[in-house]
Amino acid sequence: MSAERIYIYKRYERFWHWSQALLIIAMMVTGFEVHGSYHLLGFGQAVHWHSLAAWTLLVIWAFTIFWQFTTGEWRQYLPSLQNIPAMIRFYAYGIFKGEHSPYHKTAAQKHNPLQRLTYLALLAVISPLIWGSGLLYLFYAEWGNFGLDKYLSLEWVAVTHTLGAFLITAFFFVHVYLTTTGHTVFAHIKAMITGWEEIEENSKH
Repeated sequence: MSAERIYIYKRYERFWHWSQALLIIAMMVTGFEVHGSYHLLGFGQAVHWHSLAAWTLLVIWAFTIFWQFTTGEWRQYLPSLQNIPAMIRFYAYGIFKGEHSPYHKTAAQKHNPLQRLTYLALLAVISPLIWGSGLLYLFYAEWGNFGLDKYLSLEWVAVTHTLGAFLITAFFFVHVYLTTTGHTVFAHIKAMITGWEEIEENSKH
């Protein structure tokens, strides 16, 4: 089976992807320790490294937003309802029957419609949930200065942050699984390392 190689992921995009992945893993490990799920680093160290990873990711996000808008890459995340049923059928059934994906990736359109909706949910719902509650948690001592203590409960902020953590964890593991759904198990991972994606010739027809 022949394949065509196309350059999909730019250098900064690959840096952004892997640095975000490592920082999210660090926040999951330290965050669930802060939550009391297990003992690994100790509560104080877990809080320190969790906060450091979060601030680092926020800084990288700021640069990434600038990069996306100056390069036009933000268009990759515009949602589309076209071919959603076909993509759902492929992931739920067709992929296990050896069928080819109904979506054909290009440098101009890297994400299929279902991925675009998922990333929209991540950006519009999960990210504000986890970052908003995380910052409120971090600056709890300042609530009184802004009158927030009259309206907010630390317990509910903690519950909200934990909910966001479970959602981002679920997204992470689903994302890892989907990386194995290329024409080989490691094809998508290899593409995110090298930037080059192999597109099967007969999958384009």
